[in-house]
Amino acid sequence: MSQPLIAIVYHSGYGHTARQAQAVKAGIDEVAGATSQLLTVDEAPTCWSDLAGAEAIIFGTPTYVAGPSAAFKSFQEASSNAVMAQGYRWKDKIAAGFTNSGTHSGDKLATLMQIALFAAQHGMHWINLDLPPANNSRRGSEQDLNRHGFWLGAAAQSNIDEGADIAPPEADLATACHLGRRVALATLQFVRGRL
Repeated sequence: MSQPLIAIVYHSGYGHTARQAQAVKAGIDEVAGATSQLLTVDEAPTCWSDLAGAEAIIFGTPTYVAGPSAAFKSFQEASSNAVMAQGYRWKDKIAAGFTNSGTHSGDKLATLMQIALFAAQHGMHWINLDLPPANNSRRGSEQDLNRHGFWLGAAAQSNIDEGADIAPPEADLATACHLGRRVALATLQFVRGRL
């Protein structure tokens, strides 16, 4: 049986979301039987056939002005002609998402919702984070996974005065890694269930 491909398509304006994408990839790569491919939104349009062959696509973008970055939106719009017009080539693939912003909330939920709706328009199956909220009690910590309390996808926060060599924090990268593992396991289950 061939190993299912899980693609990660992302935009990163300053390198912070790229670190998050690499953490998602690391989570996928921990799962035996799955392979990963990391693509920026600039590379993705030259790889439509790779994305058509993937069993899952995880989308990532920074949150700018309460939504996905313009570069990510451009990729979304390009997929309309390249994917939808060609017969819903992403239909029944697994999908998930992640985002990063400078503040703890930063309207990241709005971005994740837009990514989930984008996946739904392609007929994809959305995978959530499946982590309880953390850092919400006296026993909580900034080092907890899902410290921001998102369910829809992985969220990260990067201080605006710190470079990508420092931010996002390890807890947010570990949360992104968890998302990658979860999507890889769900994809394997989905693919093997189809046999």
